Amino acid sequence: MEHGSLVNLLGYHLAQASIPTDHTFKNHIQDVFKLNKLEFTILILLQANLELTPKRLSTVLNVVAPNLTLILDRLEKRNLLTRIQSEQDRRMQLVRLSKAGLAMAQKLKSVTLTMEDNIWKHVTPAEKQILLELLRKIAQHRKT
Repeated sequence: MEHGSLVNLLGYHLAQASIPTDHTFKNHIQDVFKLNKLEFTILILLQANLELTPKRLSTVLNVVAPNLTLILDRLEKRNLLTRIQSEQDRRMQLVRLSKAGLAMAQKLKSVTLTMEDNIWKHVTPAEKQILLELLRKIAQHRKT
């Protein structure tokens, strides 16, 4: 089948590449840990940063504040995170992982080390690094 002008569109290739990555995510994260992509990303970001403001999360994830609040509520209900007032500025709220959230984030980190091996087996380690670097460059210059 000919793909016409689609072969020159980044969005088309990202959509095609998302088919196996979505399948991998579903099998290793969503079905096992009952997390969607945003919830998973929040847990991993909190693990890496210890605590973040909801405003920072909203910006990084490109999720409007009311929707982020609903997601944080779900994670808090599952005892995976807590929201506290900042000691430096009592007007500011901080989000951090709970003990259960830290334990889950550690399990998630372990799973992510190998869950995409089947996808990456089709490219060399050098190609993988180039692809990830190019995608980071594109994402870095997005407008939020």
